[in-house]
Amino acid sequence: MAKYGKLDLYKEHRSEYVTPKEPVFVVVAPANYLSITGKGGPSGELFQSSIGALYSLAYTIKMTKKFAGHDYKVCHLEGLWWSENDVDWATLRPEDWHWRLIIRVPDFITQKDLDAAVKEVMAKGKAPLATHVKLEKLTEGRCVQVLHVGPYAAEKGTVDRMKKVAEDRGLHLRGPHHEIYLSDPRRVPEARLRTILRYPVQ
Repeated sequence: MAKYGKLDLYKEHRSEYVTPKEPVFVVVAPANYLSITGKGGPSGELFQSSIGALYSLAYTIKMTKKFAGHDYKVCHLEGLWWSENDVDWATLRPEDWHWRLIIRVPDFITQKDLDAAVKEVMAKGKAPLATHVKLEKLTEGRCVQVLHVGPYAAEKGTVDRMKKVAEDRGLHLRGPHHEIYLSDPRRVPEARLRTILRYPVQ
């Protein structure tokens, strides 16, 4: 049984996870994530296996910490998307997309925790890509952010609004396209998918 209340990183960092209908500026502090990197479309085997590896490790670590008295809520899946040579990734074929899938974890999660979880998962014959998962810190700072409702393929108009808001302030988008998936596409119709879109600005 946990000795403390269950930690919810979304409540702890509420200002970083706002879901406005129109783009707003937020400041995102450095945070730790489980991450795995790959290339190709989201329907590909590598992408799906990578999601499986991330969640297997995220829940293995969570349960270990829960039994040790430090329970917390596992965060949503997030994705960073980009292409080579600064080409707009969304204009390319899915097989040319680069991505990093991430799940935020509390600051008290260490490399030792990840190593132990990988060993446990691999011993059970689950998630063969578990050894590819890393513990990394992401630093984004000032960002423009908005809630996109609808299909992932229809994000362009939303991103254009984000660009305009940034440009009106004399800023431009930098870094990869960041998506925070609030809905499970296996259970929610495309028209109702809720996704936070985020871009660092400078």
